[in-house]
Amino acid sequence: MRKTLVCGAVFAAACVSAVAVPVGAHATTPAPTPPVPSATPPGDLGGSGTESPSTSSTTLPPGGPEGDPQGGTPGGTPGGTPGGEPVPDGEPDGTVTAHAVMVTPELPKFRTYSYGKSAAQRVDAYWRDEGPRAKPRPTVLILHGGYWQSGDKGGGWKYFARRLTEQGFVVLSANYRLAPKAQWPAQRDDSLSALDFVKTHARLWNADPTRVAVVGSSAGGHLATQLGTFGTGTGQVRAVVALSPPNNPLMAFRDGVKPGATARQVKLRQAVTDLLGCVPDIEGDNSGERDDCWTRLDDAGTTTHVSAGDAPMLLMHGTGDFVPVAQSTELARALREAGVQATVKSVEGDLHATQMLDDQQTFPTIVSWLRKHLDAPAE
Repeated sequence: MRKTLVCGAVFAAACVSAVAVPVGAHATTPAPTPPVPSATPPGDLGGSGTESPSTSSTTLPPGGPEGDPQGGTPGGTPGGTPGGEPVPDGEPDGTVTAHAVMVTPELPKFRTYSYGKSAAQRVDAYWRDEGPRAKPRPTVLILHGGYWQSGDKGGGWKYFARRLTEQGFVVLSANYRLAPKAQWPAQRDDSLSALDFVKTHARLWNADPTRVAVVGSSAGGHLATQLGTFGTGTGQVRAVVALSPPNNPLMAFRDGVKPGATARQVKLRQAVTDLLGCVPDIEGDNSGERDDCWTRLDDAGTTTHVSAGDAPMLLMHGTGDFVPVAQSTELARALREAGVQATVKSVEGDLHATQMLDDQQTFPTIVSWLRKHLDAPAE
């Protein structure tokens, strides 16, 4: 008689669900967390915002858990014996075949807050409720991309934020006023205000206000590097991670008219003029209007603000990124000359911003960098 595992109600506490064992150098990457419904309209700090309970889920994403694209039980044949031999659903002796279920980690607590009067000035918080005596956690502020004209704190950032909470961080993801309605430096002002809000109310999420890093992609990456250099960078944040940041808007403006410029580079050139509210004069006109535009353009360039004491930075680009790695090598050179640590990494492929998170090395690289500079031990 063939013996099979039986997982009935009586033995539920003793049954162990199948666990995917990744192979290779990136075995620390957690499995994806299924999406949850979006929060209801945001409220203020007084409590009218929405908080979701930490609820475990057994729902699997389409295609099965990470590392198991076919949706089968990792390490064996679905519905089979350890050796892979199929087992009928009902044996003559009444034995029932067990089907293992992958249980995802609990979702973090979630709430949306206002950090200003504008509808765009909102921040989402993701954290673990560990009790009043828990040690404050290192904190990450996320700034989204979108040519400074679009994008949102939610969307694809929810999954990234949840993964970071699993690694022991408190995560805040902020919106900011968008161009062309809001012109530079409104976007940097909002980013600084969101950061101040996070530090002021850190106790709400058991966050450590002295250990805050900022992560941004594309236009949000540019804002992240601005936070790391504006004034005394480390006075604001302890570390910066920027994915595809257009740190030099003048370079982006010029790249948009070069022979062979892609549609996205042309769009980025127009985005620079919308951000500034003027057209930079690269032909040498010295009118008063043009002088004011150049002053704004110079202020929007991150290298302008580099000084000793700025935040260390990890700057990443795809090898085929339409925001070229030169946008970061220039900044990194200036930071190093000022005695600030700066690392530039290229990810193989035509990847831009959050697309680099599809590469297996990107997330572990970011987590390692954050832990190092926020003095956060591995979970």
